[in-house]
Parts: sequence; structure tokens; C-alpha cells
Amino acid sequence: MNYRRLTFCIIGVICSTAPVLGYPPPGFGPTGTAATNQVKLIVKGNYRYIYSNGIPDHQAGQFPNRNNPNSIRPQHYEYRVPVEPKVSRNSTPCQHSIFGIAVNGVVFDPGTAEYWNRDFRSGWNYEALSGKINLGLDQSNAHVQPTGAYHYHGLPHGLISKQGKTNEMTLIGVAADGFPIYSQYGYTVADDATSKLRKMKSSFQIKKGSRPGGPGGRYDGTFVADYEYVKDSGDLDECNGRFGVTPEYPEGIYHYYLTEVFPFIPRNFRGTPDPSFQKRGPGPGQHGGPGRGGFGPPPFGGPPAFGRSQNTNRGR
Repeated sequence: MNYRRLTFCIIGVICSTAPVLGYPPPGFGPTGTAATNQVKLIVKGNYRYIYSNGIPDHQAGQFPNRNNPNSIRPQHYEYRVPVEPKVSRNSTPCQHSIFGIAVNGVVFDPGTAEYWNRDFRSGWNYEALSGKINLGLDQSNAHVQPTGAYHYHGLPHGLISKQGKTNEMTLIGVAADGFPIYSQYGYTVADDATSKLRKMKSSFQIKKGSRPGGPGGRYDGTFVADYEYVKDSGDLDECNGRFGVTPEYPEGIYHYYLTEVFPFIPRNFRGTPDPSFQKRGPGPGQHGGPGRGGFGPPPFGGPPAFGRSQNTNRGR
């Protein structure tokens, strides 16, 4: 099956500097360096290798700020995704792994390190975008870890605006399993590119009743566990995705969406996430965070195409 070839589009920044002569390339400097956005994509064998310094290519909020005391610093991201992702029989929880990486090299990291009574064993994990806690997020639903890693917890409005596709079906990244990630707009009819675009509706809802233990009180969205998946109540499955056509994949592919409401960023993978997206060290908001995938220095050469023939595997 043939698909239109697509550049993993980084707005004016991919390989915009001198040829890479080893790792780190320009802009991937040490802590405290005034770095610019840098992303490099290499296709080798059955995988795409993504190298990034995690610096956003759009205006970020003021960091540090009252609710987030950390400054943005360059990272050494090295991730790998399959060229031809496959749907798995069962979904895989994201837990506290990186869900994926945006086209500008900033990671999608939906989890938080905040728990009820500061006890992760309680299982009551605060939801970053619940409105019940203030984590110092900026206008792109992002903030900064103690490591200096700027990361998204929801729709990256700055990135979408910079692409000039605010109300369009916009490719904004790739998940750890290799399937594409889109912003909130999709076709009304999943397999009809001529149908009207509209915001995709999540199939997660706040549970009814009261919490059986822990913080108590009624379910209100404060915690991740306050939500449940209700099949067919929205447009999307439990992975916040669906199979259908997209501008980049006119013959159809499984793809994810970011939504305005929970889960905001998907919390489950439809395919098999690559181990390179697992965090090295403590969870988000603590020392440690996303680590290097361990693939060595980026190979020479410019960025290859992002899209190519895919194994769509419609099984769900």
C-alpha cells in the first residue's frame, strides 16, 4: 500500500545549521547554553531515529514561575519508532512513560509526580489539567522538569499556531509505537476525507459517585482515577485514537488525537511502544525524567521523509 511521502516537518529548524559532525550537534549544548530548537530524523532499516534537544520552536511561558521553579535547558533525546507500526491485540498503558514526541522535538508527557498525601502507593495521581492543582503550565499546556525538560501535558497551542493550522487536521507528532499523533480536529466520517472537520470527542467520562478510599469525596476529575472509558460514548477508543484517513495517509492508518478534555494526551498505546521512550530515573516533576535512548551519535545526512508505506493492521 502506497502513501504520500511526508517530511517530518520541523518549522524552519531541521538541519538548519551546519552539517552534523558528531554528537551533540549545534544547539545541543550543556546546561545553561542559550540553545535553539534542534531536531534530526534518520531512517535506518525498520526504524526512525529521532534526535532532539527538546527546546520549543514557539514562544514558551515564563520559566521559572511561582508554580514551576525550573528553567528550560537543552536535553539529549534519542528515540526510536518503527517505520511500519503494527496494531497490537491489547492496548498498553502509558503509565509514566513518554507518550511520544512532537514534530518540534518536545515530548508529550501526560503523567505527573503529584499524588494524594504525596504517597504514590495510594494510586491517587493528580491530573495535570484538572484545574485542581497549579503546576505552572504555560499557554501550550507545558512546563519544565527539574532537569530542564520542557514537555507538553496537553494540546501544544503554540506549536499548532506556528504551523498555521489551528482549525485543521494537523499532524503534530509521533507516538512511541510509531503511529502518528494529530491535534484535536478529524474528519466527521473516519474514512471520508471529504467529510466535515470537527473536534474529536474523547470516550472518557468522570465516574459517578464517590471515591471508595484515599482522598474520599465525589469523583470530579482531580485524579486520573476519577475517569473511566465508556465505549462508543465519543469518537475515539480507549487509546484516544481511531483508524481512518488523514491528509498524510489518504488510504488510512491508525492515529491518535490530543483532545481538549481527558485524557488530553492518550494514556494507552494501540501498538507496542519502543523501550527508548521509557524514562531513566524518577517520574515527571522529579530529578531524572526522560533519558537518552542509547543509539549513539546521529548519522550524517539530512532529514528523510516521515511517511512511507505502512502496515495498517485494522485489528483493534
